[in-house]
Amino acid sequence: MDTFGVAGAWLTDALNSSQYTYEVAPVFTLMEKTVLSKMLSLIGFTDGDAIFCPGGSVSNMYGINLARYKSFPDVKTNGMQGLPNLCILTSNKGHYSMKKGAAFLGLGINNVIPVETDECGRMSPHSLETTILDVKAQGRVPIMVNATSGTTVLGSYDPLNAIADICQNHGIWMHVDAAWGGGVLLSKKYKHLMDGIERVDSVTWNPHKMMGAPLQASAFLTRHKTLLAECHSAHAKYLFQQDKFYDVSYDTGDKSVQCGRKVDVLKVWMMWKAKGDKKFERDINNIFYCAEYLTSQLRQKEGFRLVLDKPECTNVGFWYIPPSMRGQTEDTDWWQRLSKVAPAIKQRMTEQGTMLIGYQPDGERVNFFRMIVSNLDTTSADMDFVIYEIDRLGNDL
Repeated sequence: MDTFGVAGAWLTDALNSSQYTYEVAPVFTLMEKTVLSKMLSLIGFTDGDAIFCPGGSVSNMYGINLARYKSFPDVKTNGMQGLPNLCILTSNKGHYSMKKGAAFLGLGINNVIPVETDECGRMSPHSLETTILDVKAQGRVPIMVNATSGTTVLGSYDPLNAIADICQNHGIWMHVDAAWGGGVLLSKKYKHLMDGIERVDSVTWNPHKMMGAPLQASAFLTRHKTLLAECHSAHAKYLFQQDKFYDVSYDTGDKSVQCGRKVDVLKVWMMWKAKGDKKFERDINNIFYCAEYLTSQLRQKEGFRLVLDKPECTNVGFWYIPPSMRGQTEDTDWWQRLSKVAPAIKQRMTEQGTMLIGYQPDGERVNFFRMIVSNLDTTSADMDFVIYEIDRLGNDL
């Protein structure tokens, strides 16, 4: 855990300030403006707007809400009555917050349309084009395409340029859920994974994930300078008076769906001031190195099998095959038995308190381990321990 981030989190709680007008949080307002401006510039939004939100799921809901408002601005005052059947499209490997957001905003879960992915879990541009044409033929109106930079399970990065071409041709808002993978924008070596990000309409990016900030720190960022305020403002005169003695654009609360809003920026600002871009880049490159090292070792180690031979992010998926199952015909029954191995090992590691690594199925793939390297202090020795410990816990199964 980063010392400066922890200090910022503690200080935030000690000060117990809200952040809705400049006068109640002047320094924090300026810090937020500075940090968000930096993030906007890394994305390539030269004249955009942004705000911290309580988590990536809410940031993704902001994307849906702004997309709907951009297409149908009257929805803010008149609601959903009279609107056509709206839908959003997202990868079938995308985060479940798209469904929750659609339910919360009145679109309905059934109007979240999954788009097929390739063997590495990346959205297929061809399938996206076909799906858009299909939903239009059904009389639906697609208001947003959600691409993902760093999917939850496989860590896949959707091809943003190809998706942006399609969205531009159809006039559809493009949002990118980069809650997990957005940190690569700080790395010269890995930022190519998000080529085309500057073309999209909005982005979710969580510094509390790949950048290592303490929870919570999630930003919603958009290229549209005034849209956050237009979509969300209620113009409460008892807070957001327009005749104040300072520039009221610093009263950021009205462009949030919240009123009281916890200060999330201080810990991120302190980390960035202490580390700078170069140390963030060093740390992000390190977790990628550790993931690549783990992948290489798993490829060579008997009893382990990779889900993807070359993961794009630091999500490394793999099966452990106990000695009792090696060298056997890998039929349906064999895979069914293998699906029980990861849960059994997970139970043992949890009870013994040695590690905590998740597992899950994915489509037709049965349960496999998903090792996500996110701790910025991780070393190759830690990766060796992961392999050793799973083998120790599972070799008698």
